[in-house]
Amino acid sequence: MSVRILALVGSLRAGSHNRQLAEAATKHAPEGVEIELFAGLADVPFYNEDIDVEGSVPAAAARLREVAGQADGFLLFSPEYNGTIPAVLKNAIDWLSRPYGAGALSGKPAAVVGTAFGQFGGVWAQDEARKALGIAGGTVLEDAKLSIPGSVTRFAETHPADDAEVVTGLTQVLKQLTESTSTAAA
Repeated sequence: MSVRILALVGSLRAGSHNRQLAEAATKHAPEGVEIELFAGLADVPFYNEDIDVEGSVPAAAARLREVAGQADGFLLFSPEYNGTIPAVLKNAIDWLSRPYGAGALSGKPAAVVGTAFGQFGGVWAQDEARKALGIAGGTVLEDAKLSIPGSVTRFAETHPADDAEVVTGLTQVLKQLTESTSTAAA
């Protein structure tokens, strides 16, 4: 039985180092772990209860919920925008938190990692993402962390998938997440 992890990337930029980090996680996923890198967060409208009506939920939001509903766990990749979580990632969490108490995140393990240009690697944004995930009903793995500083210089010529230290950190987070999905399913 394979474990399905949905990866959500908080940067929409094509050359995003966080997207590259997600690609590295996909490439180095342990055997039996399938990581789906969700494409389409840019198309999900800002959460608004007026449009979250059964039968008329916007297609992009419905697709996000459908894919998330099939996932065993979540791995979020968060850069840091002005000291906090990117709006696109927070919006995804908002859509996945509904309906209240029964959203796609509810009771499922989730971890947050990321990279940023600053000296702390986006820690504030990642902490905010963990907070939002927990309030939204996810089971946040507080110890499964990876914050990589200096992304612009560190990944200027090396893809995260080829950085041994990054691969080791991602592998550890994926191991913790995989073990948690097995526990949650039991």
